[in-house]
Amino acid sequence: MMHDLIARVERLGRPRVLVVGDLILDRYIWGYAERISQEAPVPLLRADQREHRLGGAASVAMMLRALGAEVRLVGGVGADAEAQIVRKMLEEQGIDDRLVVALEDRPTTLKERYIGRAQDRHPQQMIRVDYETRDPIPALVETRLTSELEASIAWADVVLISDYDKGVCTPTFLRAVVEAAKGHGLRVIADPVRSNDYSRYRGVHCMTPNRLEAQLATGLTIAAANDALAVGERLVETLGLEAVLVTLDRDGMAVVHADGRAAIRPTRPRQVYDITGAGDMVLAVVGLCLAAGADYDEAAALGNVAGGLEVEKFGVAFLSREEIIADIADHHRSDGSKLFSRERAVQETARLKAAGRKVVFTNGCFDLLHPGHVSLLREAARHGDYLIVGLNADSSVKRLKGPNRPINPELARAEVLSALEVVDAVVIFEEDTPLDLIVALSPDVLVKGADYKPEQVVGAREVEAAGGQLVLVPVLAGHSTTEMVARASDRGVTHHAPESIRAPHVARTGAQAGNAPGMSAQRGDAPGPLR
Repeated sequence: MMHDLIARVERLGRPRVLVVGDLILDRYIWGYAERISQEAPVPLLRADQREHRLGGAASVAMMLRALGAEVRLVGGVGADAEAQIVRKMLEEQGIDDRLVVALEDRPTTLKERYIGRAQDRHPQQMIRVDYETRDPIPALVETRLTSELEASIAWADVVLISDYDKGVCTPTFLRAVVEAAKGHGLRVIADPVRSNDYSRYRGVHCMTPNRLEAQLATGLTIAAANDALAVGERLVETLGLEAVLVTLDRDGMAVVHADGRAAIRPTRPRQVYDITGAGDMVLAVVGLCLAAGADYDEAAALGNVAGGLEVEKFGVAFLSREEIIADIADHHRSDGSKLFSRERAVQETARLKAAGRKVVFTNGCFDLLHPGHVSLLREAARHGDYLIVGLNADSSVKRLKGPNRPINPELARAEVLSALEVVDAVVIFEEDTPLDLIVALSPDVLVKGADYKPEQVVGAREVEAAGGQLVLVPVLAGHSTTEMVARASDRGVTHHAPESIRAPHVARTGAQAGNAPGMSAQRGDAPGPLR
């Protein structure tokens, strides 16, 4: 459920995460690719900017810090200028690098990317140059790291392995990591290297291979998303895993448990700019969630969201918890419903405001939706980031409009409003005015039709006292539900909704009863004052 995932993110706390693996420095050379070189048939890049970012296990560590975790890093760098850059960036982010050793036999792994802009289009990577040594770390270094591992394992809540095949994740060292973690009751999550032999990961609790990695490791093919379930089962069985999360790019993620539960978790379509860092982000979020007490399904769902957000950014980028929550709220409603209880609307408003987003509120009966209503809602939505519509319950409409109203029952009216793209949430309220709901929500902007004076708008004083504002928007003249009903009556049209569209009687409790949010009466149901 959407709100279960949001609640999980909000309860992540500050877990302690030990990240083991290969540190990489990413260097980006930016410039304009204006023409072809006279020396060779290649683009000529006029460089104007150099940027450094951390990659590999260091990228995972940075992502975890951005998400609020305490992080300790185990790995190696060279004894060179690039190593100094890496250590300074780790220090600036508060990442503990006491177990990042200097390796005299190799350079710091460096990936240098040349990024060209042309005609103001989205920048494109032109070429990547790698400086690296893939030999296993020396036995003396391996022994030193193993001997110093115990204290860091005892400190951690979870252990993540980020293997880029640059020499740190030797079979012997990984066995030591797994055994030490098991001795302290910690889970070990691995993002594996591309290989046909995964024996080095035997004993880890969970893995996050991508489509190609999973195929190479098992010899099976993933032609369709469901094929990944059999691949996941093979990995779980052969490696003794608790679970495996196979990332499937546009197809989402396959989640396979040791007890036989398995499912494909789809992801929504994304505008993909760069896949760099997506796997690191999935590992970081999955590990963070498990450290905070989430189960594998919750961790997979949030990893799916975070990985999708990562590919929408260029290069290795970092996410905040607020970005993840906003994406869930905006795009991952489990049932597609925009009908909120009062309590849920209050929680959502508080979350949005904490994330710096502007919440707008308006209200009405919206019995027979007409152009005047649509105009009001469209104008209201322009004044903020999230529009909540308070909707008078049937009982409220009858008291305000008479025994023959509403024409359409409240659930039908809510469904019609929910179909409008500009509407983000609908809340039904029983009272004659939305005052209690407005006070509970405390929106940033209260919107009403300009045919009423500010002093006539219910809730305006309360909203302004809380630092919000009242906005009166132009009214589209010539449209009124009352007039529509009168014209229909003159023509002999019934005032009652057909049985097929009448909403069943629903006994309200909690937020749906007196506690449910809602909307005020409007004069003739045309845009009017909040009462």
